[in-house]
Amino acid sequence: MNFNKKWPNFIGWFLERPKKTGYFLTLILNVLVILICFQRYHMLREDQEREMNAISDQLYENIEQSLKNCQASLVLLAFTINDNGIPQDFDKVSKELIKTNPIISTLQVDPGGIIKYIYPMQGNEKAMNLNILDSKYNKKEILNSIKTKKIFFAGPLKLKQGGMGIFAWLPVYKDNKFWGFTTAILKLENLLKTAGINSIDHTKYEFLFSNIHTKTNQEEFYFSNRTDLTKTNYISKKIPNSNWKIYLIEKNPSDLYLPLLILGTLGILIGILIGLLTMRLLNTPEKLNLLLKDQETKLLKNELKFKTIFDQATIGFAIVDACTSEFREANNKFCEMLGYTFDEIKEKGIVNLTHPDDIQSTLLDLKKLEAGIINEYSSEKRCITKSGKIIWVNLNFSPLWENYEKPTAFIAFIKDITEKKEAEELIAKSQSRFKSLIDTIDGVVWEYNIETSTSTFISKKVENILGYTVEDYMNNPTFWEDHIYPEDREFALGISTIVNKKHINHDYEYRMVTKNGKIVWIRDIVNFVYENGKPVISRGIMIDITAMKEAEKDLNNSFHLVSEQNKRLLNFSYIVSHNLRSHTSNIESIIALIESADSEDDRKEMMKLLKSVSNSLDETMHHLNEVVNINTNMSLVIEPLNLSQYLNKAMDVLSEQIKLHEASFIINVPDDGIVNCNSAYLESILYNLISNAIRYRHPQRKPIITINLHKKRDKNVIEISDNGMGIDLARHGDKIFGMYKTFSNNSDARGIGLFITKNQIDAMGGTITVDSKPNEGTTFKIYFK
Repeated sequence: MNFNKKWPNFIGWFLERPKKTGYFLTLILNVLVILICFQRYHMLREDQEREMNAISDQLYENIEQSLKNCQASLVLLAFTINDNGIPQDFDKVSKELIKTNPIISTLQVDPGGIIKYIYPMQGNEKAMNLNILDSKYNKKEILNSIKTKKIFFAGPLKLKQGGMGIFAWLPVYKDNKFWGFTTAILKLENLLKTAGINSIDHTKYEFLFSNIHTKTNQEEFYFSNRTDLTKTNYISKKIPNSNWKIYLIEKNPSDLYLPLLILGTLGILIGILIGLLTMRLLNTPEKLNLLLKDQETKLLKNELKFKTIFDQATIGFAIVDACTSEFREANNKFCEMLGYTFDEIKEKGIVNLTHPDDIQSTLLDLKKLEAGIINEYSSEKRCITKSGKIIWVNLNFSPLWENYEKPTAFIAFIKDITEKKEAEELIAKSQSRFKSLIDTIDGVVWEYNIETSTSTFISKKVENILGYTVEDYMNNPTFWEDHIYPEDREFALGISTIVNKKHINHDYEYRMVTKNGKIVWIRDIVNFVYENGKPVISRGIMIDITAMKEAEKDLNNSFHLVSEQNKRLLNFSYIVSHNLRSHTSNIESIIALIESADSEDDRKEMMKLLKSVSNSLDETMHHLNEVVNINTNMSLVIEPLNLSQYLNKAMDVLSEQIKLHEASFIINVPDDGIVNCNSAYLESILYNLISNAIRYRHPQRKPIITINLHKKRDKNVIEISDNGMGIDLARHGDKIFGMYKTFSNNSDARGIGLFITKNQIDAMGGTITVDSKPNEGTTFKIYFK
């Protein structure tokens, strides 16, 4: 009640003092104008810094990604260097890498720091055989790169072929020792173009690129004559693995003050004007209506001026009705993005301006805002312009509401991020091409994280070599261990454990089992990647060397076969020379005796001797001919034969001797026992070995002959044993299969049977061994595949 009484008195006091009231009102309005200008300045400054940060971050990310792609290309080039220090397919691989990474103009391989390989060679001939370790510009950084085992980017330097260039040196290690470098030369203009320098608004911002001079340690700037940035507003970023910085400098920072000065001046004038008007209104109530109308007109003009400022914002924004989702207002920037007038935007509405795939999510988020489930939301979505072009925008929606009330409208801030999205897509394509390039390498490229003990990458070539998919490999933590060939697993895991503990770059060979059960030979080349002196990743390539191993095996078999043939040929030549020389010598001696004989009886006696020697020569020629036939029979037919049938046949042929000497047999051969032999040779071999067992029987006991057939590994073994006289192998072991070598006093011994048997077995690809003791017996073992 007291308040109601005092309030008219309070109002009356001001009405009675129009001059003081005018001054007081002017003061309050001016203070408000100053506060508004101050707040507006901070808002504009924050927007400016936010925009500069966004541009700077984008430039930094693009440059960093380009340098990472360059590093990946140098790592891949290093993988092509074989154990002899020669890069495999250098020109072909370099051409593909430059094609994949257009910022690279030249690739080099520098063993020991000396440039030996360059692509392309044209225009770079003078660089051959230069020692980069003697560089007077970057020697310190190059040596530090070797020490830290990290890539280093240096420059920019003026290139002889024109333009400014950047050098990237990646140290390469073999067996954990420095080997040399893989080097890339990047043209600076290409790097900056890829980074998106051309997309910067150069009317507002200036881009600078700086480097620390290696001798003076002073910062040098490129693309500008500036030497001092202390009086400028800028943002800088340090580029990793280099001495570079990038700067984004605001060209005209005073541009912020002009609109604020206009706004402040206008506000103060309005405040003064309102104060004066108030005084006049209070002094002359009659003029109140006129003054009010005049003030209304000025306020409308001010509103237009504020709207002009609003429309000149650097990003688009709009006000949307919370109930109908219709546009209430939109600034010029938003209209320019879409190519529509505001009336057209209002008519089409949110749904028709949004890409069909993004409509549902946008409407759902608006409903959540209206319901108070969320306070604001930010998203990236696609919009359709008037020309039909699809653009990407960053959308920030916030409600306009009073506390505890439902929002009546939303305010949306819209920024065009199409160029950013296109850059991301380009980077994704580059990465895809890089992965495709890896997949073309004739081997399985892999990567393993030492800290987490997990596989982080496996190339698609695993499907061609092992038959398993990339998912099969990556989803099984012990895939590699599980698919090593059992006989090689202990060796391979042992080597892996040792070198992984010592972190030694190495390569080794082992076998793996493919999905279809096939065994393949693998050569695994392993390298370690260090960070801060600590190994964090192991990388390598598994190469299929099965064909090489099979060729090596075939070559060894061929060499063994030729050696054996040469050995038998040499032995046969000695035999022929010795035997024919003996017979010809005897014939010459007998002919000489015939010519000098005194009587006809002596001549007849010599003729009998000559006939005997002639028969012996004929028998020798028959034996030699049989041996020649065995060793020159190239069309020898080898087939599966039933051993029992051929044993019975040999025993039938020797039945008279078996009965005569009461020989007995112990036969452990299945009725369906099969051996792979030539039928004539098998018959001859069984006949010779069984007849020898009877012929060289022990005089004090009846002959017992044991015949077994069994398998040893992948070979069939025919074992024939007897209890006969036996052979002293200590004396005769090296001659037992020689031609005309006898080891008993039997008159019918010729020393040809075992020689022919050995040659027949060799001709069929088999082997024969003997084990014998005097007075105990002899055992022959014949091995066939």
